[in-house]
This record gives sequence, structure tokens and C-alpha cells, in this order.
Amino acid sequence: MKITKSLFHAGVLGLSLLATSVIAAVPQAEADKLGKSLTPMGAEMAGNADGSIPAWKPMAKNAGTVDSKGFLSNPFASEKPLFTITAQNVDQYKDKLAPGQYAMFKRYPETYKMPVYPSHRGATVPDDVFAAIKKNATNTKLVSGGNGLENFETAIPFPIPKSGVEVIWNHITRYRGGSVTRLVTQATPQPNGSFSLVYFQDQFVFRDKMKDYDPANPGNILFYFKQKVTAPARLAGGVLLVHETLDQVKEPRSAWVYNAGQRRVRRAPQVSYDGPGTAADGLRTSDNLDMFNGAPDRYDWKLEGKKEMYIASDAYKLDDPSLKYTDIIKAGHINQDLARYELRRVWHVVATLKEGQRHIYAKRDFYIDEDTWQAAVIDHYDGRGQLWRVGEAHAENYYDKQVPWYALEALYDLQSGRYLALGMKNEEKSAYDFGFTATTSDFTPAALRQDGVR
Repeated sequence: MKITKSLFHAGVLGLSLLATSVIAAVPQAEADKLGKSLTPMGAEMAGNADGSIPAWKPMAKNAGTVDSKGFLSNPFASEKPLFTITAQNVDQYKDKLAPGQYAMFKRYPETYKMPVYPSHRGATVPDDVFAAIKKNATNTKLVSGGNGLENFETAIPFPIPKSGVEVIWNHITRYRGGSVTRLVTQATPQPNGSFSLVYFQDQFVFRDKMKDYDPANPGNILFYFKQKVTAPARLAGGVLLVHETLDQVKEPRSAWVYNAGQRRVRRAPQVSYDGPGTAADGLRTSDNLDMFNGAPDRYDWKLEGKKEMYIASDAYKLDDPSLKYTDIIKAGHINQDLARYELRRVWHVVATLKEGQRHIYAKRDFYIDEDTWQAAVIDHYDGRGQLWRVGEAHAENYYDKQVPWYALEALYDLQSGRYLALGMKNEEKSAYDFGFTATTSDFTPAALRQDGVR
């Protein structure tokens, strides 16, 4: 009886996955909406009925100034909040908040707030990326049961998504400048707000930006990622290397670490799923980086549709190089006076752990900005079904390079009263350096030893 049931479910699943693969690409007539009723990335071109969400208007590359270190000025510095959501009035706005956002007001009623500003929809990418996205719309298909991509180019395979896993793939593959080198910090404050910093030097290159990339033989690599810890001294010299694959069921992510104390490179299979995040004091998993990363195969993904929601956006104030890290990191949560929220449309996707799979998060609720395909908020639930962690990304448009990305990622643990803040660069000697070039030889295990020398 048990075997028969399993075979029945396997047959149904196979038919379902076959159907998913067939409908992943959209007809040309539907793809032609891109750049017309839809933005070139697939968002609704028009604003909402009452005008509180404006129509999309691409942000100019000279929207502000760029200082000698690469930091951007705030194009909206003169704007004031329309209103501020607090624990006293939060119930008025509950329908436009994620459960995790709402829970933050209940957890920190005296200090947590959301200053809400006028909305701006200016996210844009270079024209060649727009062209690749439109091509993907009619060509890219899901493979391996939705856990891999076929006929994919550059970024955003499904600008007109029909399923939850397609929305997630858009987040995973979204445009981040093609390549970047950056200096960022990570804090894991105690409940009283005391913290120390971990300093990272990251290199991140998508496959088509590698000098030796062959478009005729793209292979299964999506991008290369290298992360070196530069401080504190007890961790300095450690290096993580990741080869991210497009189909992680067919070919799992490859990862290696160099331990400076042992002067040894070893495989790191734990750098995936719910393996511990680097130097994160147990406050994030490997797949919490970039809000969510890696293979989607352990979850079932349900597309709930779109909704209007207040999300952290245009975070230029939070990214200001005049700030000190002590200005940002406070007890319980970051300094919300530095945050900026705007009303936006988001895709809501629910991820439920598959039967027989394991992960510390039994369910995740994703709220993904329609204009950038970036996860804005992710609610994480434990095995008892209780809300556990709230991920929130403070996004900004790196307008001079036409790159939507994050200024800071926060992951709040509602149970312990601690949190993790990752991506701050305010006090560093330079901002993001897009256009980093490399070859595959720079991302081999043998190259780690040289990178890890103290």
C-alpha cells in the first residue's frame, strides 16, 4: 500500500513538473508587454488608483553626485516623512505590513517605528540587460522539477512569472551589476545593543562577466563568489569560495574554505541551505545571505499574488558615509530614524518545507519588490509554526551604475531579541566597485591560499 501511494504521488509530481516546464516561457505576444504596459523588468508600468504608488520612471544616472570613495548622494534628501508608523497606530496600517513587520512593533513597542516617505519607482538596469530579460521571457524554461534553468541569459528569467518558484528564480538571478568587489561589515548585537564587527572583502562575478566566458558553452555556473574575512584578528585570513550552479540538483553548489590558522583549503559542503552563516554567531543560515540564495529544491513554492506593502526603499540616508556604525546599530534593531519606507507593490510567495526534507525554517513568506525582483521582507517560521526571524532589506538604486541592490540586510530574531546586520560600508575606504574583471583561474581552490595570506 505504501509503495503504491508513493508511485502514485511520483506520477502526479512528474506530470506537474512537466507542465511547469512547458509554461515557464511565455508567448511572444505576452512578452511584447515588456516596455509597454509592463516595465522592461516586468512590473506594472502604471501606478495605483489613488496615486500613492506612482508610475515607473527610470532613475537618471546623474540623479545625484558620487564622492571620491564612490558613495552616492541622496536624491531625496529634502523629503520629509508623510507619516510615521508606531506601536500606537500600527493597527491602522496592518493590512500593508508583513506579519513579521507587525511583530516588530509588538516586540519593541517603545523604539520600533517606520517613517513612511513618498514613493519613487526608479529602478533600472542597462539596456543590454533589459534586452536579455525580454529574450528570457520567451526562451527560458524550468528544468529539474523547477530547480534549474535552461536557455537563460544574464538576469531575470521570468519577467512575467506564472508560479512561485519563477518569482524566486528572478530574485536569485537578478541583476547586481554583473560583477562587484566590495568591503562590508557584519554586526550581531547583544540584546543590550553592544556589538563587535566582522569585516569582509567580497568578490562577486556572474559567469558572463568572466574574461574567459564562452557563450557557446555556458556550462552550469551562475556566478563565482569569494569572501575574505579581514578582521577581527582571530578570524582574519579565512576565505570562502563558492561556485554557484544554475541547476543545483544536477550539480550541487561547490564551496571551499581556507583556514588561515591551518593554512589549508578544504571542501565546505555545509555552505548551503541551513548551514551556519560565516561568523554570524548562529544568527543566520547560509541561505539567508542576500536575503535568500541557493537551490530552491527543499521547498514547495506557492504564488499568492501581489499586494501593496510598506517596504524599506531608497536607503541613501542609511548608507551615508558620514554615519558611524554606532549610529546605525542599536538594541533590538537598527536605528529606525535612518530608515525610509515607501508604499510599493510586492509579490507574495509562500515557501513550505517539503515532506522528507530538513531545514530549520519550516516555512518562509517572501515579499519581493515588483520593480527589482529583490526580496524586501522574508518571514521565517520554525518547526512549531511560530514566527521566528524577520528578514528586512534596505534597498537603494546605485543609480550611477544602474544597479538595484541593498545598502543593508537585517535579520531579526524575535525569540532571542538579537539580530544580524550585514552590508554596512559607511566607514570603509570605498563603496561598491562595479565592473570587477576576473578569469575562472581567480576562483579556483588553489587561488585561495594566496588570497588567505595574512
